[in-house]
Amino acid sequence: MSLLVVGLSHRSAPVSVLERAALSADAQVKLLQDTLAAEPAAEGAVLATCNRIELYADVDKFHAGVAELSTLLAQHSGVGLEELTPHLYVHYEDRAVHHLFSVACGLDSMVVGEGQILGQIKDALATAQELHTAGRLLNDLFQQALRVGKRAHSETGIDRAGQSLVTFGLEQLSAGRPVEAWAKDKKALVIGAGSMSSLAAATLARVGVGEIVIANRTPDRAERLAEILMGGDDTDVLARAVPMDSVPVELTRADIAVSCTGATGLVLTAGTVAAAVEGRTGTPAALRETAAGPAGHLAPADACGDDACPLDLSAVQGATGFSVMGEAAVAGMDAATLEQHAAWVDKGTGTVERRDGRRTPGEEAEADAEVIAALAATAAGLGRIPERRRPEPVAEAPRPAPVLALLDLAMPRDIDAAVHRLLGVRFVDLETLAEASADAPMAADVDQVRRIVSDEVAAFGAAQRAAHITPTVVALRAMAADVVANEIARLDGRLPDLDDKQRGEITQTVRRVVDKLLHAPTVRVKQLAAEPGGAGYADALRTLFDLDPETVAAVSRAENNTENAKNRGRA
Repeated sequence: MSLLVVGLSHRSAPVSVLERAALSADAQVKLLQDTLAAEPAAEGAVLATCNRIELYADVDKFHAGVAELSTLLAQHSGVGLEELTPHLYVHYEDRAVHHLFSVACGLDSMVVGEGQILGQIKDALATAQELHTAGRLLNDLFQQALRVGKRAHSETGIDRAGQSLVTFGLEQLSAGRPVEAWAKDKKALVIGAGSMSSLAAATLARVGVGEIVIANRTPDRAERLAEILMGGDDTDVLARAVPMDSVPVELTRADIAVSCTGATGLVLTAGTVAAAVEGRTGTPAALRETAAGPAGHLAPADACGDDACPLDLSAVQGATGFSVMGEAAVAGMDAATLEQHAAWVDKGTGTVERRDGRRTPGEEAEADAEVIAALAATAAGLGRIPERRRPEPVAEAPRPAPVLALLDLAMPRDIDAAVHRLLGVRFVDLETLAEASADAPMAADVDQVRRIVSDEVAAFGAAQRAAHITPTVVALRAMAADVVANEIARLDGRLPDLDDKQRGEITQTVRRVVDKLLHAPTVRVKQLAAEPGGAGYADALRTLFDLDPETVAAVSRAENNTENAKNRGRA
């Protein structure tokens, strides 16, 4: 059997895909159960966080294992296999071990060095143990991953390379100001009372907010978290719990809101946030202007505002400030779409009244149709419009300072992404954090952590290879003990007059001879098996001593049962 991991994370998939592929707690349980029911897998564990979904398994066939695990991830995430496959990564044997150890140290996190992943790995192991899907391999793997992560944080300065997503998110919300100065005496609303929400509440208390309100669907958990915050020795924050239906009201009082729940739908809609802003300012929350541009130019939304328009120019990146005729507005569009739009304009429905009034609607439609037809012809020859020109700078009207800061750490998202268009709102979500952290500098300590990971991977591999031969060595010694017992019994038949002392001396002598003959070969074979490429020594022992494979398998099953019983006792 061999270790295999199939997964996707913020490094391989956009947040929109991760959001759709997010697994609920029930879905994770069902995924584990189906993994063990699959033919290639003997063990399974799921590591699901806000920015990764990974399925670990002990498989006997690589290609069959990859196919089966990929299919199971697609089935339980609800994202089609064809759409999911380009975003999946696969790690096998030592590479899979190296991947998990790197994850445990925070090297693969959105914010390098954050330590929250250790708690999530611990939870993944506990779930697998509770469902009895983790055997010796995954128990050893995840437990050593936890030790490696703790070692990295205690022996290096990896903590200086990054921080938790909460801290990083607050830094983005503070827009360059020191978080403590920005957050001081503010009122905060935390939606949810799970591990991430608890971390958010503790972080907010530490940076100096004056009041924290906890809203959760289970009131007891919210009240317990509020009590913990109030009882902290290092903060003097006021904390209280409220029911979830109080969120709209509390939002009108809050300066900061952090949401991280397990909800499958939106917790805060754009309408709710707009109402909260209006409640704070006394005026309706306006949308940020996107339609204004230099004379003779309109934003794409205005240039193609009719519902029947087949070309959604508002979705074209960088198109703001271009007329429908501008090449940059349609750069990258394929020929078929442009031709369809040209036909739509040619029917006279795509008229746009220019602010300078130099063209009539009919003249405008005719000109647009001609230009778009020419662009379509170019696209037909080259495949796509080849050029994107930058618009003239547009002076933006000054925006009011944000009155409400929103941080969405949930996957799938809790807060409607449309709130970023509301004036008076500063909004940060996982996608924002991924973009902001892409260019974050790496600390020098990262190299030291990587060396730790490499050493620990080698040690884990050696231990696993040595453990792989142990059942064979045990079976060999058991066979030798049977041979001794049979020979002593035969001796008793031939020499019935031996007294107990004589019989005992003979028995001990024979056992010592057998032990001395087996000692050096079994010790040496364990050492050789621990080295890279040493897996074949177990087969050699079985062949040389004609050991029954079923006897060896029975020893392995007995050891696994003992290990599982220990793990259940620890859980």
